Amino acid sequence: MINGAKRSVLLAGCLAVAVSSWLVLFHADLSPKVEGDFFFSTDDPQLQASQRIGEMFPSSDQLLVSATGPDVLADDYLARLRRLTEDLAALPGISSVQSLTQGPTSPQIVPQSPLWSRLLLGSNERSSQLLVFLEPELPSSATELIRQVEELLTEHHAPSFALAMSGVPYVVEQIRRALDRDLKVFSSAALLVFGLVIAGVYRSWRIVAGTLICCLGACAVTLAVLHLLGKPIGLLTANLVTIVFVLTLSHLVFLTANWRSEPAERTDRVAQAVHKTLQASMWCAVTTLLGFASLLFASAQPLRELGVAGAIGTAVALCIAYSIYPAVLRSAADPAVAGTETVRTPRPRPAIAIALLAAALVAATGVPRLDTDPNLLSYFAEDGELRQGLERIDRDGGSSPLLLVVGRSDGERLDTPDAMDRLRRLQAVYDEDPAVGTALSLSLLVDEAQQVPFAGFLSIDRLVDILASPRFERIADSFLTEERTHALFFLRMHEAEKTEPRRTIIRRLDAAVADADLDTEWVGGLYELQASLGELVASSVLRGLAGLFLLFVLIAGLVARRIGIAAAMILSLAAVPLLLLGAFGWLGLPLDIISSPAANVAIALGIDSMIHLVTAVRRHRSAGESDERSWLLSLGKLAPAIAGATAILAAGFGLFALSSFPPTQRFGMAVAGGTIAAAAMAMVVLPWLAQRISVRSRDDARGVA
Repeated sequence: MINGAKRSVLLAGCLAVAVSSWLVLFHADLSPKVEGDFFFSTDDPQLQASQRIGEMFPSSDQLLVSATGPDVLADDYLARLRRLTEDLAALPGISSVQSLTQGPTSPQIVPQSPLWSRLLLGSNERSSQLLVFLEPELPSSATELIRQVEELLTEHHAPSFALAMSGVPYVVEQIRRALDRDLKVFSSAALLVFGLVIAGVYRSWRIVAGTLICCLGACAVTLAVLHLLGKPIGLLTANLVTIVFVLTLSHLVFLTANWRSEPAERTDRVAQAVHKTLQASMWCAVTTLLGFASLLFASAQPLRELGVAGAIGTAVALCIAYSIYPAVLRSAADPAVAGTETVRTPRPRPAIAIALLAAALVAATGVPRLDTDPNLLSYFAEDGELRQGLERIDRDGGSSPLLLVVGRSDGERLDTPDAMDRLRRLQAVYDEDPAVGTALSLSLLVDEAQQVPFAGFLSIDRLVDILASPRFERIADSFLTEERTHALFFLRMHEAEKTEPRRTIIRRLDAAVADADLDTEWVGGLYELQASLGELVASSVLRGLAGLFLLFVLIAGLVARRIGIAAAMILSLAAVPLLLLGAFGWLGLPLDIISSPAANVAIALGIDSMIHLVTAVRRHRSAGESDERSWLLSLGKLAPAIAGATAILAAGFGLFALSSFPPTQRFGMAVAGGTIAAAAMAMVVLPWLAQRISVRSRDDARGVA
């Protein structure tokens, strides 16, 4: 029977799940929100620099369309290009389009034009670029417009007129679509696999149904809380359903294991299981919650979002597990199921433990090789049509914008012959830099204007006045401030052939400014934001894990209450990220912001297994068992639970490897691999290390005596 307090807790949990499920199904928007500035929040210094540049040099978002043909100046090619240009310009949401047929006075002058050749011609002159300018008031997530442009390009595409598209709004939309597809398809498929493997492990429909209800209920409550807080699904929280499912499942696995180990004749089996498991579960939840909470101090907006969502999900998982699942176990209290589990005493395997530690040390040498600054193209499959189109545009003139605002150290104007010479020197350096695809600046505008007959007789400041007039659509204002003390260099950077870290490239480009006797005032754009993001991912992974270990040192000491066992826990857990991150480094897999949390998820399982195992050892030791016997008994009872949880999680997350979105693939493979590594460390390395350290400590104590 369930007493009044337990019934109230159960009803509260069920009510929370029911209300949350209704809210999520009928009111919450679960589609991922990915904006053009999705890397950072509006109050971050990195984004503020780009916003400041945008205020100084107002411009709208652009799409880049590449049109490849046998001869870009042939009549047939130009006729096709003219029709495409007109059709694009007619779409609502597009303010203007520049191409060989719209902008230059004639297509034939473009190859010799300082400005138009850089803007409109590909590197091999077998392709040309269309610059599609979006309306300024258009939202940064231009889903409908991107769809219309894609349909239009499909209509105009031909073997002799091959079209491809790029640009920040387009890339952002592709990432949003991939996350939305994976959220719907692979999260659902992973949950189905979880259910099938749970059924195979426990072979009880009541336990399977109760587990799925609790895990899905925790997901619903978490999503409902985020909806009420106004937190949309973002870049990292698109996988939140699977993460919360796992966090909840971890509690249920150990509750079930302790329940099954109780004698079948006991009437309080569930209460005893809760008593044995709750303390360890709370320590696990505290560790995981603080690990997510540490992400709140990160500058990258997706990491902050994951920190908030993960902390909420951790707390919800604990509450749902202990409010609803005990009632599930009571309903499943069948002598044929409960209390009949055979406890097998595992044999110590020191050779395997030593081999695992050696593998972790070898893998650690791959950590310095980690690529936390991958190019944008790594977000898309290498053999996909989308990736190939992006690579083509990237080769022709770069794809990721970098903005540099420069000025004179004395604050003087830049529309003078001396200042223009400095700008030309800097332009020449950027034209030669292999990382720069296209460089645009005020000096190119002036050089273009001076090609007009008699323009050479005009002074530099007069030419700039003309270029800043309405007659020329105030084009000079896009590269020079009204006070004419600051100039903009707009660079389209190569992504596909990036062989250096972005920060190294940006420092080199910045140093060129000083060599031209100018000062860099601001640096911004997507390329700069990606460089900052790469640094933040590295900091989050390495420093965040270090902080998590410091926290785990404290918790390990409180849980183990013996220095030897605590040390063994810390060393065993440290091996998990070394194996995981080292494998990424040696295999050359990029650790992007979507796959970077995989180490934390895998470590969370490793922490859970170790805390539950050490808590059981303490319980047996308190009952008078020897250290060796305590470890053997604890492993006999919990090893099947750890192995079962590993099989469930590895199967579910391994399913993400089938995704067409590489970051999701890497996330799934990393969590599956990390989960297996964490289980091996908990079941093999931790017991061996703990007993070896304990024996060494006793021997040392005898020697001192």
